[in-house]
Amino acid sequence: MSAAGRLAEARELLAGHPVVDGHNDLPWALREQVAYDLAQRDIATDLSGVLHTDLRRLRAGGVGAQFWSVYVRSDYAGDRAVSATLEQIDVVGQLIERYPADLVRALTAADMEKARAEGRIASLMGAEGGHSIHNSLATLRALHRLGVRYMTLTHNDTIDWADSATDEPRHGGLTDFGREVVREMNRIGMLVDLSHVAATTMRDALDVSTAPVIFSHSSSRAVCDHPRNVPDDVLERLPANGGLAMATFVPKFILPAAVAWTAAADENMRAHGLHHLDTTPAGMAVHRAFEAANPRPVATAATVADHLDHMREVAGVDHIGIGGDYDGTAFTPAGLDDVAGYPNLIAELLHRGWSKPDVTKLTWSNAVRVLRDAESVAAAQSDLPPSNARL
Repeated sequence: MSAAGRLAEARELLAGHPVVDGHNDLPWALREQVAYDLAQRDIATDLSGVLHTDLRRLRAGGVGAQFWSVYVRSDYAGDRAVSATLEQIDVVGQLIERYPADLVRALTAADMEKARAEGRIASLMGAEGGHSIHNSLATLRALHRLGVRYMTLTHNDTIDWADSATDEPRHGGLTDFGREVVREMNRIGMLVDLSHVAATTMRDALDVSTAPVIFSHSSSRAVCDHPRNVPDDVLERLPANGGLAMATFVPKFILPAAVAWTAAADENMRAHGLHHLDTTPAGMAVHRAFEAANPRPVATAATVADHLDHMREVAGVDHIGIGGDYDGTAFTPAGLDDVAGYPNLIAELLHRGWSKPDVTKLTWSNAVRVLRDAESVAAAQSDLPPSNARL
């Protein structure tokens, strides 16, 4: 079959089994760029000059469900982190209310299936980093009541109860309180997200969790040796846990040649007084100038497919998914430039001999099943009282 034929086949497949994407940072981009002024960033219009995400491109990409990240920076501490997370949750609600023909709030696996039947994009939320709960299980429960359906245990920094993949370890994984956080997340039906955490934290969480865990945006460490990726011994544990590893598209996590280049680009940002994750127009201008002087190694859809091939081999096709990290990264792979690009990845997988049933598990079924299983675990614990453990 020709490349054009495979792309048409990919689009047809996504029409019935759309992408559930585990992580999109549009809410933070809206905060940083326009202070949540949605009139200035109307996602019903073409925003390709300033964002990876708008409604037209979500439709073109075959996205059927999106976990919107309600991320706040990990240097936000205490009540500042909590209030900023609430603001992030609020803007997701504003988007759903503003675009009801395209977006619909989803809290359950059944909601996701209903949205698919209606032709709308199921909108879920994930909190990115345990700093968002300020060491409070009551705050964790409040976020769940507001619709947050996963929490990444850490972001880039180690917190009081869990080690991060990209910071100095202090705990050897999870503390006793960290284990209680995992148990409480299981009890209320919030998915435990292990992207960003140290491998020791991954293993501790798998030891504790009675519900499936997820990696909302992490790829294979065996293919690209970066601490943000998942080691094979952890991938091997996902079938027994029932969990899901959602491959990310961030070049510095998937292409070995991009790791050193991105470290230099990040240092250049800091030298200009900017946060290395700054994707505002001013920040991107600094990035583009650096790139012009220092051509970057370019990842492609085939690079992501290499990770998915390996993750499927180690964890099995029932335990992999997709988490692009759009609008949370300055650079994206060629062919996966924005949220319209998913058909290019699916076409690449079909070219490699992936069956249609396997592709539909990757795009839709696995993620829906994981949320449903977490709901079942919570239902079985409905008679247990809330945990009032404190750090």
